[in-house]
Amino acid sequence: MDGVPDGVPRVPEQRRTGFPAGSPESAGAGGSAALRFGVLGPVRAWRGDEAITTGSPQQRALLAALLLREGRTATAAELIDALWGEEPPSQALAALRTYASRLRKVLDPGVLVSESGGYAVRGLADGALDLAVAQDLATEAEKARSAGDLCHAREVLRRALALWDGETLAGIPGPYAEAQRVRLEEWRLQLLESRLDMDLEQGCHAEAVSELTALTAAHPLRERLRELLMLALYRSGRQAEALAVYADTRRLLADELGVDPRPGLSELQQRILRADPGLAEPSSPAPEPASVPVRPAQLPATVPDFTGRSGFVRELGDLLASAEGRVMAVSALAGIGGVGKTTLAVHVAHQARAAFPDGQLYVDLQGAGARAAEPETVLGSFLRALGTADSAIPDSLEERAALYRSVLAGRRVLVLLDNARDAAQIRPLLPGTDGCAALVTSRVRMVDLAGAHLVDLDVMSPDEALALFTKIVGEERVASEREAALDVVAACGFLPLAIRIAASRLAARRTWTVSVLAAKLADERRRLDELQAGDLAVKATFELGYGQLEPAQARAFRLLGLADGPDISLAAAAAVLDLPAEGTEDLLESLVDTSLLESAAPGRYRFHDLVRLYARACAERDELPPSERGAALSRLLDFYLASSAGVYATERPGDRLVDHLEPTSYPGLRFDSRHAAQDWLYAEAICLLACVRQSAGQPDTLPRAIDLLWAAHDLSESGANSKEYETTAEALLGAARQLDLAKAEARALTTLVNVHHVSGRFERADQEAERAILLAQEADDLFTVCWARNARGIIALYQNRHEDGEEHLSRAIEHFRALGNHPGEAAALCNLSRIHLATGRTQSAVELAQEGIDIYDAMGNTMRGANARYALGLALTQSGELGDAADRLQEALEVFRDSRQRLWEGMSLFRLAEVDLAARRPAQAAANAEMALTVLRGIGGEWRRGNVLTVLGRALSSIGQTGRAQVCWQEAAVIYEELGSPEAAEVRALLTPVRAA
Repeated sequence: MDGVPDGVPRVPEQRRTGFPAGSPESAGAGGSAALRFGVLGPVRAWRGDEAITTGSPQQRALLAALLLREGRTATAAELIDALWGEEPPSQALAALRTYASRLRKVLDPGVLVSESGGYAVRGLADGALDLAVAQDLATEAEKARSAGDLCHAREVLRRALALWDGETLAGIPGPYAEAQRVRLEEWRLQLLESRLDMDLEQGCHAEAVSELTALTAAHPLRERLRELLMLALYRSGRQAEALAVYADTRRLLADELGVDPRPGLSELQQRILRADPGLAEPSSPAPEPASVPVRPAQLPATVPDFTGRSGFVRELGDLLASAEGRVMAVSALAGIGGVGKTTLAVHVAHQARAAFPDGQLYVDLQGAGARAAEPETVLGSFLRALGTADSAIPDSLEERAALYRSVLAGRRVLVLLDNARDAAQIRPLLPGTDGCAALVTSRVRMVDLAGAHLVDLDVMSPDEALALFTKIVGEERVASEREAALDVVAACGFLPLAIRIAASRLAARRTWTVSVLAAKLADERRRLDELQAGDLAVKATFELGYGQLEPAQARAFRLLGLADGPDISLAAAAAVLDLPAEGTEDLLESLVDTSLLESAAPGRYRFHDLVRLYARACAERDELPPSERGAALSRLLDFYLASSAGVYATERPGDRLVDHLEPTSYPGLRFDSRHAAQDWLYAEAICLLACVRQSAGQPDTLPRAIDLLWAAHDLSESGANSKEYETTAEALLGAARQLDLAKAEARALTTLVNVHHVSGRFERADQEAERAILLAQEADDLFTVCWARNARGIIALYQNRHEDGEEHLSRAIEHFRALGNHPGEAAALCNLSRIHLATGRTQSAVELAQEGIDIYDAMGNTMRGANARYALGLALTQSGELGDAADRLQEALEVFRDSRQRLWEGMSLFRLAEVDLAARRPAQAAANAEMALTVLRGIGGEWRRGNVLTVLGRALSSIGQTGRAQVCWQEAAVIYEELGSPEAAEVRALLTPVRAA
């Protein structure tokens, strides 16, 4: 097949696992039965055919670690790290010795040996370890394939793959076991892909389709499997399905990674569209074209006025120059913020570029902020910079780190890791081979970074500080006021960042003299007493800029720093400051000019993380009266609540929720259209949820925070913000319970009911709804009672408790009518329609759903009208009016898609697939079900996924693809059985005829 590499994959990142067969101390080679061990599954041992007890999980972890070290000695420290990682128990060494002693008692004499303060497994015969057998078989398969004997190669690979017995190292704890699991699982998948490729070369297309379908479901981002599935389907005469696989793959990659399929997959699609004759018969595999090495050059520009640090420059330069021939040169620069770590590292890196001809990588790890960069994200960026296609970048951190080290092997690359949080963050980012080097900057000394050359960077010497000041301000101005200049740099604490800011401000003000600046700095009221300690020197630097602000600017600086969230919009900032938008923008732009605030995007602003901390300290110190701090955050909460209520009202005209929210004293935004409202909500999602969390601790703000979460509940159904929404709702519930606020707790529970419902956790949702009803009744909050009863009704439907569901929904309808809440009444009517449908009352189900539509349409409620049309579509499907059913569901689908309601978009596609099946359009049913699976990825819960898979299986079965149908039904059955759902029996019944066939 085109684009398929020759050969059989070898074990990645590990030498062949085996043991010296003829060791003098060989055990098991005599009269007794030989020992055998298994790691490709649970860690087990046998003497002949008799199983040996290997003890506790930790004891088996020790055995596994020794078996995978190929007979080499592992020190006690290495084994403790392998078993427990960075937090071993206080008696780890004693426990390790106990485990080793117990293993010696069950193994043959001389197998587990003590040596040099550590342990090793020695003297095992060839084939004693299943991993070694698998590697031997893989090598044999590679030779057979190279010789053209594909039949033998396939058979040998099947034997190798059969050695796996479930998850590798199953049940074994510890970081070493986890890393090995990832490595060996990747190798297994590579072997499987190689075997499937040979299956297709041998013409076994039909047999490969079902296996490839299951594999692509388990590993959806693995494009190689998708490519093999497309070819297998095409060669099996299923061109439409082969093209659908490409369409699904393109959608998935765009949604998950924001990338297109790799060229090989796109080329295969084009060849299928052209009905290329070369695809009809197996072709000899052609090697992929050699990739052109990419040479990244990511270093930031060095500052033109770099000054001093000559000793450090020489020391680090010499270390980097010696990287060739060493395993890896790592230098870690530590110091307080603003001491010049990044400037020095970038300068040294530029000077050392010639020693690293294969490129330089750079990343700001944002370790000083609340959201430090994730290592897997950084690795993805580095791999792309090194020329790795997006499609070849694996998902997990361990796989990315292994691939990163592999890509760097044989190269000479310098990696600059700036602003690191801690050693754990950077370990996956370090190269693993000689010739490469890493420079790390951090505020903490990385004493736990093994082998690193640590550099503690202090403030500048007076001479260096004066030289830097002079370079920025100009020789002429400083020469005539040398003493004043020395006073300035001394007042800055000789901190490079402080000196640079002070000098830059002076350089920008031609009317100031150095003495004027020195006099300002001499005023202790403008400097912090803590200037000489740690990060407080950075505060002193910011104090210089803060002290120059006009009163209105200073107030804005202080109050804006109080708000959580990565940035803030102009409208939200105006709420914090209680100023008109025009005046707020002028103030914020003036702060941008002083470099105390950054313009993140048009209309959005953000603080550097250290400046934000300093601004909060200023607010605590200077904001009078102190109550203004709370008032500012209260206005921000009001703004978000009023704006979210506006979004809710715009999307759902006539809905009475907005009348039952906590009152606000600050207005929100008004929206001209539903789309504008939704754009605002999703753009502000992170900041809005941050405000909700920040408001959870006070009894005067908690009720509004909970109502804000309720008004913004679209975020829980979008998929993009669902997890953050759930975490926030849980926090608010805990706060309401702690403050003993019944109404607040009831409403927090109601938001969580929706979260659990969307995620398919129906039992928990029902429990939370029941508790919400009791609390809301206690608080005389009938509005919350209505929605909680409505939720219990639909949950009862999902749990097949139809009588309970009808009772809850009937009472909800009564309550909604009593409140005059017509949209709520319509929602309950549509849910009651589904209860009638489930109990065989089809005609009344149609009538109830139509009644809901009439209410929504009369109020112009398009989005909730889509929910009613969804309910009517279900009723019409069961009544046999399939054309009308499809029309209603298609109308609902278009609205949900336009409104970014991923859950309901996916469910509408699923229901359309059911209509297609009933109308005997199984191919279209399969396409809609496949799209539903894609849209519902990560949202909706496993129960809904099981429903879609069941329908997909029916569609595939109807078009003759029983293998694919079986895979779908088997997966659905597993889901239902794990959930304890009654649908399991139905799906098992579907599987029975397939098995019989």
